Amino acid sequence: MSLSPLPATSASSSRLLSIDALRGLVIVIMLLDHVRETFFLHHQVSDPMDVASTDPTLFFSRLLAHLCAPVFVFLTGLSAWLYGDKAGNRAAVSAFLFKRGVFLILLEMIVINFAWTLQFPPSVVYLQVIWAIGLSMVALAALLWLPRWALIAVGIAVVAGHNLLDHVHFAAGHPLHVVWAVLHDRGWIAVSESLRLRTSYPLLPWIGVIALGYAAGPWFGRLADPAVRTRYLAFAGAIALLGFVALRSLNGYGQAQKWSGGVDGLQTAMSFFNITKYPPSLLFLLLTLGLGCGLLILLERAQHRAWVRAMCVYGAAPMFFYVVHLYVLKALYLGCVAIWGLDQGKFFGVNSIGTIWVITVLLAVAMFWPVRAFGRLKARRRDIAWLKYL
Repeated sequence: MSLSPLPATSASSSRLLSIDALRGLVIVIMLLDHVRETFFLHHQVSDPMDVASTDPTLFFSRLLAHLCAPVFVFLTGLSAWLYGDKAGNRAAVSAFLFKRGVFLILLEMIVINFAWTLQFPPSVVYLQVIWAIGLSMVALAALLWLPRWALIAVGIAVVAGHNLLDHVHFAAGHPLHVVWAVLHDRGWIAVSESLRLRTSYPLLPWIGVIALGYAAGPWFGRLADPAVRTRYLAFAGAIALLGFVALRSLNGYGQAQKWSGGVDGLQTAMSFFNITKYPPSLLFLLLTLGLGCGLLILLERAQHRAWVRAMCVYGAAPMFFYVVHLYVLKALYLGCVAIWGLDQGKFFGVNSIGTIWVITVLLAVAMFWPVRAFGRLKARRRDIAWLKYL
């Protein structure tokens, strides 16, 4: 879900492998979460992160999926810088970001929403991660004109400061309700009597994340020293993770829901890592982006491993993977319902998180070859303009 990967050179191949591999890794993790949402609803609790009522296997599977959106958005900003570094034309990068952002917004509202709801015309449009990435790209199209130091300042201020706005709300009918529902307050927007929008991914924190990703771009430049890059990533990751531990331990700023000791160590750990995604709290972003920095280091060091190169296949065509996997999951679900029926008239599903993991692995393997074929087509046919938007 980033800009088109740049062609690798001998000097930059390890850099590009680590970026594509991380993008591919988190999209496979995302598949796990969507398989859960498809085949585990009959056992689902109201909130899979609710410590009191959630099985630990479900909780930690959901926690793992927290990596996906922050890493996607951060790598989108990083890839935008790399695209501009190659093009050497900031105006062209800004224009492309704007156009591709608008494309992703429309893709979310039309193609992706239909995959979730199978309604046309829809009564509800869920504005989720692709919509948030699209709007973030539109924002970055303007922000990239700032000096790098100012862009870093904006990114840090937004990521660190947006929780100060947690208590600001505007009721439906207020002049600021729609704007605030888009920016920070997850909610519903009534378009007409027959259509509502659900702002599942409030935008404001994601603008900060994409700005920081763009600002990190020079670490991955063509002339960047790999050892220096590793030090920068290690420092940034360590600061983020230490900040998470310190703030969470104190039950201080950056997370509305506090943690407390449970009946045992496992439940205490679950409470400690129960962090807010909608919108992503400061602590959510510190944990996930800190881990993302560490993964970039590890993947660059393991670039010659077969599994890393397999992840690169998924990471080279992430938008294709994203759209196709939603329709594959919907088709599988409807097929299962037709064969085995519904559980108590509500959902079809499997009975364990272990089975969810097995289904995820099988689907990831099955999708490897079509994703690889599309990635190769995209790399080979650069004369087809619309391919660079997928």
